Amino acid sequence: MEEKFSLINKTRVKLPLLPLEKIKNDILGKKFSLSIALVDEKQSQKLNRECRKKDAPTNILSFVLGRDFGEIILCPKVIKGELKKFDRTFDELLGFLVIHGMLHLKGMEHGSTMEESENKYDKKYFRRHRCGLVHDACRGRRIFERRKKT
Repeated sequence: MEEKFSLINKTRVKLPLLPLEKIKNDILGKKFSLSIALVDEKQSQKLNRECRKKDAPTNILSFVLGRDFGEIILCPKVIKGELKKFDRTFDELLGFLVIHGMLHLKGMEHGSTMEESENKYDKKYFRRHRCGLVHDACRGRRIFERRKKT
């Protein structure tokens, strides 16, 4: 059976536990073969220069390699440098960028339709807890946490 999802880490960054294959199946479908690679800044810059004519490392690159096959390249060091800009944790931003890349692989271009899709999947997989719900590990359920007055 042909492999439909692979994750390659060529960095020393510890991979977060994200439901990447589930997200892939949700956005691209189970038949789509996806490879995700985490690379260092040097490799990211090289690929960005060769493919986009931009001589700088970038957070993400997406490549359509066939009708049902694609690859996403991520640079964790660049992503970590953007955490404050996007007000997210590393796991959240990495997950969001994977969603972004998958939507490009699906054929979407930047614009309002892509933003709506990004927000839909981001909310579904990464941002649900922002609404005041927290997981109560002791009781095995979610509880409502009121905001503190400032």
